[in-house]
Amino acid sequence: MARRRLHVWLGFAVVAVVTMVGAGACAFEPQGGRPGADRLSPVSATDAASGASASPGPSHSPSAAPPPAPPEPASPSPSKTAPPSCPQGDRQREVETYLARLGGFGTITIDGKQSAADCAAIKKFQRRYGISPVEGKAGPTTAGVAARLAGTDTRACQSGSGTTICVNLTLQTLWVMRDGVVVMRPTVTRTGMKGFATPAGTFTINRRNIREWSVPYKVWLPYFQHFYDGMGFHETTSYLHNASIGSHGCVNLLHTDAERLWQLGSVGTRVYLFGHRAGT
Repeated sequence: MARRRLHVWLGFAVVAVVTMVGAGACAFEPQGGRPGADRLSPVSATDAASGASASPGPSHSPSAAPPPAPPEPASPSPSKTAPPSCPQGDRQREVETYLARLGGFGTITIDGKQSAADCAAIKKFQRRYGISPVEGKAGPTTAGVAARLAGTDTRACQSGSGTTICVNLTLQTLWVMRDGVVVMRPTVTRTGMKGFATPAGTFTINRRNIREWSVPYKVWLPYFQHFYDGMGFHETTSYLHNASIGSHGCVNLLHTDAERLWQLGSVGTRVYLFGHRAGT
């Protein structure tokens, strides 16, 4: 009887020990699974950005948040890939031909069809020569200016030695020669209108004023260089490409050209004007 009670007591003791060991094992197991293979390693900052962990671990682990999805590929920026909005004018091929001949305005394809490269080149040309609006459209004004510049033969100026300011009254263009070399490429100008024609001939700059006041017309004339009977070179005070008007005999220039001519000219500089402006 005593032996039987001892066996029962030993049985209860074993059950109690097993129960205590099992409870201890669960208490020290990290949440989310077993220690070892199922434990997720910390994610570094670099890995977090890419959605990858240092060691994979089971994807079905209930304690592991799913890795973030990779970012969607960025769409190309329209401003970098889309061709600029640029209308095609009715003088497209003509302008392409002249700009290719002049050079310096970018890649031009002479095919009569507007392209992104053509658009950029025409806009650059329009900005350089003060043509408004700057929209890349090959219209009459752009074609006319390009034709005048492309048709200017710098050899037609009787320059000789020293500095000579050359004006082609027929084409309404101007350039500067020094000892037979072009030091200012042909640019556009506007001379006297009907009743105030700028005369052809050879003259000399005899007076200069960085800012001349015109008494009869009550307007300032920037970069004024006088050469004959109240006439001189100066920055235009109106839109240069308005063909319906002209000066009262002066030679009008865009701002950058008037400034450059001021740098090249001086009292005593030779001026040579030839040809005749139509309608004057």
